[in-house]
Amino acid sequence: MNRRWYSAPYIVWSLIFVVVPLLVVAYYGLTAQSADGSLEFSLENFKRFFTPLYLGVLWRSALYAAISTVICLLLGYPAAMILASKDLKHKSVMMFLIVIPMWMNLLLRTYSWLTLLENQGLINQFLRFIGVLGKEQSIQFLYSEGAVIFGMVYNFLPFMILPIYSVMSKMDYSIINAAEDLGANKFNVFKKVTFPLSIPGIYSGITMVFVPAITTFAISSILSGNNVNLLGNVIEKQFLVGNDWNFGSTMSLVLMIFILLSLVIMPDSEKESQGGMII
Repeated sequence: MNRRWYSAPYIVWSLIFVVVPLLVVAYYGLTAQSADGSLEFSLENFKRFFTPLYLGVLWRSALYAAISTVICLLLGYPAAMILASKDLKHKSVMMFLIVIPMWMNLLLRTYSWLTLLENQGLINQFLRFIGVLGKEQSIQFLYSEGAVIFGMVYNFLPFMILPIYSVMSKMDYSIINAAEDLGANKFNVFKKVTFPLSIPGIYSGITMVFVPAITTFAISSILSGNNVNLLGNVIEKQFLVGNDWNFGSTMSLVLMIFILLSLVIMPDSEKESQGGMII
């Protein structure tokens, strides 16, 4: 009974900073201003959202998040395998290099790329120095869709590497050794043993990358110069520029529902992967 009281601070914290804000968002999202200025229950904001304009923004946000997640998986999985290797030297140094950018604020990390990617930035200057570009030439890296996806991959790649590494580092290597003793080559060992055992880490990494990627607004604002509007940017503008809290809350509710629906598959898929190896 006394141990239950240890969770009391967390419960109070969750109620104040999670449950109450969600209730406030739900209240504003399900109401609209009447003619006399008071708030009344209404679904007009949902009808307004489900139009081609805002559905297109939602689709663009989901598409960019999915692309970023796939790129993070393609880059993060080999990195996690290397880190989990028993023969790797200086593993702690490599892990430190992956984690240390996360100690810096996301805004600072993103702003730092402006000085690197701009027309007179370090990357263009280096390309001019080695002769790839002429003295007056430059490559336009910023203010494009590619810059936004690049920013997402850069900021969220550690969230893909770490869960996969955590699973792989706990893998029973006697199973791998047994597969090799039975004549399996490296490809079959990866296909039948390593990859199936790492699936829970992959699911965790996908979740940890996709959710912040689809809700981001700072990365797209900075690296695209407000030329690429994702749903997070539209929600931000509704609150800070348009002062339309009701419609902004409605879009927030729709985004939360979309995220929850996209994550419903994860528990079932993880359950299917239980048992480790695919025969």
